[in-house]
Amino acid sequence: MAVESVRLDHAAHKRPRGQAAWCLFDWANSPFPTIVGTFLFANYFARAVASDPDEGAGLWALAMGIAGVVTALASPILGAFADQGGARKPWLLAICTVMVAATAGLWFVAPSPDFVILGLVLVVIASAAFELSMVFYNAMLPDIAPQDRIGRISGWGWGLGYAGALAALLICLFVFVQAETPPFGLDKAAQEPIRATNLLVALWFVLFSIPFWRLVPDRKSSGKPARAIVRQGLAQLATTLKSWREHRNIMRYLLAFMLYSNGYNTLFAMGALYAGQTYGMGFSEIIIFAISLNVTAGLGAIVFAWIDDRIGSKPTVMIAVAALGLFGAGALAVDSKIWFWTLTLILSIFFGPAQAASRSLMAHMAPEELRTEMFGLYGLAGRITSFLGTLTVGWVTFATGSFRIGLATVLIFLFAGLWVLWGVRLEEKPAS
Repeated sequence: MAVESVRLDHAAHKRPRGQAAWCLFDWANSPFPTIVGTFLFANYFARAVASDPDEGAGLWALAMGIAGVVTALASPILGAFADQGGARKPWLLAICTVMVAATAGLWFVAPSPDFVILGLVLVVIASAAFELSMVFYNAMLPDIAPQDRIGRISGWGWGLGYAGALAALLICLFVFVQAETPPFGLDKAAQEPIRATNLLVALWFVLFSIPFWRLVPDRKSSGKPARAIVRQGLAQLATTLKSWREHRNIMRYLLAFMLYSNGYNTLFAMGALYAGQTYGMGFSEIIIFAISLNVTAGLGAIVFAWIDDRIGSKPTVMIAVAALGLFGAGALAVDSKIWFWTLTLILSIFFGPAQAASRSLMAHMAPEELRTEMFGLYGLAGRITSFLGTLTVGWVTFATGSFRIGLATVLIFLFAGLWVLWGVRLEEKPAS
């Protein structure tokens, strides 16, 4: 592969406005996993669309598992294609268009079991597209950030993401959910205010991603025909997988990431359902709970952004994952709603750092000529066994009759990932 043909002019491209626009993309896309994937639509589907909440929770977990499999299979392949083609934005734009369309389509999922299949199909498509978009977005980080500021800019992106989710949640709460007279003539009886939040998520992304498309630089196209890109991309991916011993340290990191990200993603995805069922939270309280978590998570991501660049990405990840395990265990052990709130808010401080520092650690470790492919494998590691977390929670919950015990299995993934990460070695790279 002619690496020089797709490299950026670093002096010209590592500029503040491009970095700011890159971070703003997190602001644009974060309402999707927060509103659709975790807090609002997930609970709406389980409680109002499915025949009963338990069946709805099970179907939702299955849908997330299917989306994870699609992402796991497609992300390294698409990443290899992008490395051969050079430019990443065309791939990203196509995937984001699918995500926006599927998200907007969730408006048509009415509160009736007749719409279960439609809801599941659309949420699988939207969720897979969201995860795939992150492969290309994350891979652009080292191109727009100097080596000594990768952790900071990654953390700022996550911080802005939490802020964007927070702002969107506030709109959902006051404009749609709690409004005595919903806007635009929305019918409360048909749950239209809740369904309209999906339209808000789609519109939010379209509007706030504009600076990204206009200001963030992209690599130049390699000029290769599509057939050659596909052929060479698959060949390069096969070569990378066959020569895994040459990338043994990265593969160890990906194994660690696969384990601990499974833990915190499952905790985040199932935590709202746990809070709702265990403490009887309604939609309004769930949104307030989500708002509180996003405030503390955003602050954690911003503060730890400097810590990442100061002490390194690996120590930052280890601190964050250890804290998630310890405070997660405490939150699951208590029976008091006040203590649950307190421990969960402390726990959420470490969500952002765990995610942001993991991204910056991959950016530090990935060879430049294989960067998008490596972020594809990073996406693969994050999703290939993502279904194991939710399935394990489900199996243990059914076996013990306790959602609390079922959710506690995420602690195994967190601490196992921490143990594997301990052995990852880092090589110094020259500042760029």
